[in-house]
Amino acid sequence: MTSFNNTILTPKKNLFLRDVLKYTLTAFGGPQVHMALMLREFVQKRNYLTEEELLELNALCQVLPGPASTQTITAIGYKIGGLWFAILTFLIWLLPSAILMALAAILFATYSSKIEVPKLLKIIEPMALGFVAYAGYIFARKVLNNKLTILLAVVSLTCSLLLKNPHVFPFMFPGLIFFGGYITSKTNKNLEERDLGEKLVINVNKKKVAYFFGILIFFALLGALINRTSFFSLPVRLFENFYRNGALIFGGGQVLIPYMYTEFVELKKYLTTQEFLSGYALQQVIPGPVFSFSSFLGGMAMKNGGIGGQLLGSLAAVLGINLPGLILILFIVPFWNDLKKITRIKNSLVGVNAVSVGFVVAAFFLLLKPIGINYFSIGIIVVTFCLLRFTKIPAAIIMFSGLILSFLI
Repeated sequence: MTSFNNTILTPKKNLFLRDVLKYTLTAFGGPQVHMALMLREFVQKRNYLTEEELLELNALCQVLPGPASTQTITAIGYKIGGLWFAILTFLIWLLPSAILMALAAILFATYSSKIEVPKLLKIIEPMALGFVAYAGYIFARKVLNNKLTILLAVVSLTCSLLLKNPHVFPFMFPGLIFFGGYITSKTNKNLEERDLGEKLVINVNKKKVAYFFGILIFFALLGALINRTSFFSLPVRLFENFYRNGALIFGGGQVLIPYMYTEFVELKKYLTTQEFLSGYALQQVIPGPVFSFSSFLGGMAMKNGGIGGQLLGSLAAVLGINLPGLILILFIVPFWNDLKKITRIKNSLVGVNAVSVGFVVAAFFLLLKPIGINYFSIGIIVVTFCLLRFTKIPAAIIMFSGLILSFLI
């Protein structure tokens, strides 16, 4: 096995880690935008992997529960440097936003949630929508290349806009993803490859499967047995709650928010509606994975435990929500190159990506409503899109310029 030091000391791998850090600090706009930025930064600029490889990894991560952007960047890290390098990539991608959201929770608890963010959002929210529009444009150009893929994108767009029932919404994303994959898996199928599929299933590492379920069972039992008056009772229960949600949430950040609100605000009363919405608004102006919002929730849940308790709550939440997705992607990536050779699986990825395009377009319209349709917001969206589409200005400079304008206006 390659040593940890060898994993990070080669020039190419050091360059990749610097690019991941830069990407982490500029990945505004949520998961809808991250894919377009990966295409721009890791494929077109650096050629760490091919466009086809990135689209395949994205489709794979859409099928898995957990944070798709985090799993995709981790898988790229694995491809470049192996297991330990993938874990290091995961940490560099996750930690900056998670730390910022943990600090935000401490500030909210200290100053009684009087921190105001609407001024920042005036420009940042429409700019984020410009990033979403650009992501939809780029993604559609790469994926929608025949009538079937266009139809799947339209179906997912329509369902995303019309099926807003809170009981249906969380199940809509995995349902549409598997539907799209199933439809395209039936095209040009090759039944002679069945033996390869059976061989891959037999070679599954059973220890990793045990890790995945064992962690959940262990912390569920520990949370039930530990004395509720103990200081460590709530962090343990928080870890179990977030780990369980991380193992069940398909669709990324779009589904995370209603899940978290229902469990931690309405049912468990860990924080108020105003605290939840203020934290979520702040998340919109912080780059990185949307799942780092869990850091804020964990910190607010432990607001009566002082700064040390809040940091512990943030750590439990961030590890809990991300660990299932990390285990799953590291479980699959080692034999992914063989697995995707099966024609049915390769064809299914086309449908998964087509459905994802519909999600991106739907996200644009759903996010446009709360911002409001006016000349100012539409102008910001159009300018942001054009800067991304027709110039070579780095996304970081575009977004940081928006932040500066937000302070000045």
